[in-house]
Amino acid sequence: MAAAYERLKKCYDSIQDKVSVRPKVALVLGSGLGDYADGIRIVSTLDYHEISGFPVSTVSGHKGRFVFGYVEEVPVVIMQGRVHYYEGYSMEDVVLPIRLMKMMGAKILFLTNAAGGVNYNFHAGDFMMITDQISDFVPSPLIGPNIEELGERFPDMSHIYDPDLCQLLREVAHEQGILLQEGTYLQLTGPNFESPREVRMCRILGADAVGMSTACEAVAANHMKMKICGISCISNLGSGMTEQPLSHSEVKETADQVAPRFKKLITEAIIRMP
Repeated sequence: MAAAYERLKKCYDSIQDKVSVRPKVALVLGSGLGDYADGIRIVSTLDYHEISGFPVSTVSGHKGRFVFGYVEEVPVVIMQGRVHYYEGYSMEDVVLPIRLMKMMGAKILFLTNAAGGVNYNFHAGDFMMITDQISDFVPSPLIGPNIEELGERFPDMSHIYDPDLCQLLREVAHEQGILLQEGTYLQLTGPNFESPREVRMCRILGADAVGMSTACEAVAANHMKMKICGISCISNLGSGMTEQPLSHSEVKETADQVAPRFKKLITEAIIRMP
């Protein structure tokens, strides 16, 4: 048994008696979007500190806990605060929460993040449904001995983001009158924002939005045959595209402004997930 799987199993064993909900959907809340979890029917919460050997989020605004409960009648587990590669954690640490939520029973992974737009057709406050991704700038979470208990050695990546879930998001956004952009998300390491030339590079490579998370999580989830969908909140346009300097406070301010629309979109989508 791979050491990474032994560690994952220890985490799971340490929380079994603390979790009363078997989730169907796992939702990861990005920067500034964490308050969504406070509005669901909460059954219990579990701080990351309480889980044996679990990495702890150090980013301001990330509460660092699992929330278990229901969105309408759908059982969910929600991450209020993810773990980032730029915090100094290994990639194994970064994706451990995703693997743990799958072990809890979640079959669908709903990823969200705050991202910089590198597409000139985007504006701060837009939502972008992720239809594909570029993750070559961070290490693959599958490097090292394959965890056979989770998935095969060479997983196919043709359809990381499930076409049926993407279509569901389109339909919900249309019904609610919410503009939903679509595009490719590119993950860089962070924590620094990108330079103007790096933003240009991302655009040349085919990216529409860039951030510091998500893609590696999707790789790990795809390895485990989870169905995945994702939405980026475009918090700003990339460096060099406007005269405005970039800041983390701007990211949170934009997320606060779009929170009501975000809540409507996420809630209805989860309720209708197959």
